[in-house]
Amino acid sequence: MIALTIGLAVFVGISLGLLGGGGSILTVPLLAYVAGMDAKQAIATSLLVVGVTSAIGAISHARAGRVQWRTGLIFGGAGMAGAYAGGVLARFIPGTVLLIGFAVMMIATAIAMLRGRKNAETSDGGHRLPMPKIVAEGLVVGLVTGLVGAGGGFLVVPALALLGGLPMPIAVGTSLIVIAMKSFAGLAGYLSSVQINWTLALAVTAAAVVGALLGARLTAKVDPDVLRKVFGWFVLTMSSVVLGQEIHPGVGIAAAALTAVAAAMTFVCTRYAHCPLRRLTRQIGAAAA
Repeated sequence: MIALTIGLAVFVGISLGLLGGGGSILTVPLLAYVAGMDAKQAIATSLLVVGVTSAIGAISHARAGRVQWRTGLIFGGAGMAGAYAGGVLARFIPGTVLLIGFAVMMIATAIAMLRGRKNAETSDGGHRLPMPKIVAEGLVVGLVTGLVGAGGGFLVVPALALLGGLPMPIAVGTSLIVIAMKSFAGLAGYLSSVQINWTLALAVTAAAVVGALLGARLTAKVDPDVLRKVFGWFVLTMSSVVLGQEIHPGVGIAAAALTAVAAAMTFVCTRYAHCPLRRLTRQIGAAAA
């Protein structure tokens, strides 16, 4: 199982490299259900993997000038405080509850990936974001990261892009700084109550880093929109597995069935003009108006 864990960690890293985020959402299920770690150990180890991988990814963005340091450090500092608090609070929360919360995060991540990023008009990278909003957003996102072990990139990037209109490339590069900072802070909070298998943790981290570097090289050869959508459906399916494991198999089956129906309807709507989902959306919009 160790070889399988490391092999899948490379896949997680490739996803991170290709998508610029999102792949870390698979790290906790990988460690919990393949490597056999308990919930809190899996979350703590995931924070290490996400932190190191994000830090290495941030280096290339910084060299290319795609990091706004003031925003990243303020957001990251607030996120570190929230993540450390989340890591400490997690000791009082049952592991099953944490994994259910993680499944909810997976669903939110999948929806965000399937919707895609709006290419709204943005300001230049020198725009100064309002500090109170940066701090508040950083605290909330950091708390979530510390509790469930997800990097929160799908929360950080929109926050950076929407709060102050950072260009998307700069928002992505800056988010990696934030994710690395709060992941390490969350890990510090967990280390006071969780023992980590450092040999396995470092092996998984190294595999994820290798995968991330490979993914970065493949970026130009793969349509990122197609990959993002496929990955979003995969994450949504994996959330069904987690819910089935932690609540009841029936819940997982129901969630998987809903995912299958949604995927089928989405496929129909992309192929045919007469889409019932599109018609229903228009009717709801007209009724609301």
